[in-house]
Amino acid sequence: MFKKLALFGLIFVLFACDKNQVFDEYREFDGTWKKNQKATFTFEQKDTIGKYNLFLNVRNNNDYPYNNLFVIVSMNEPGGKVLVDTLEYQMTNPDGTLLGKGFSDVKESKLWYKENFSFAKVGKYTVTVEHALRQTGKVSGVQDLEGVTDVGLRIEKTK
Repeated sequence: MFKKLALFGLIFVLFACDKNQVFDEYREFDGTWKKNQKATFTFEQKDTIGKYNLFLNVRNNNDYPYNNLFVIVSMNEPGGKVLVDTLEYQMTNPDGTLLGKGFSDVKESKLWYKENFSFAKVGKYTVTVEHALRQTGKVSGVQDLEGVTDVGLRIEKTK
């Protein structure tokens, strides 16, 4: 019994240790990401010298009907400055199967947001993510984006 418990503890420690991770949170959706739902993440940043990689993590399932994803990401810095990016990500292979990692029909995609980024100021940052998907030939955006179960923000210190 002790050996099994020790083995479980070792496996947990090996997979739980991620020394580069600074922040990692998710916002859950009920399989549909509505246009008016924003995934908002708030964190304290104390380092203005180090470099960081920022990622958006998207979990989607086979109900996702598109091959790409457009998002608008806003980063509110301490002092009121706002950085806004419109980003596009490929979400499927040419045959329509979902990109990302996972063993079931839910796949997780780790998508680059900012690479080798230095935070300008010490303080509280808020990052907001909203989808901006439109169907081809349509002016108005998709109101209910099916197949998205979670959106996350991950910050890693570069090596």
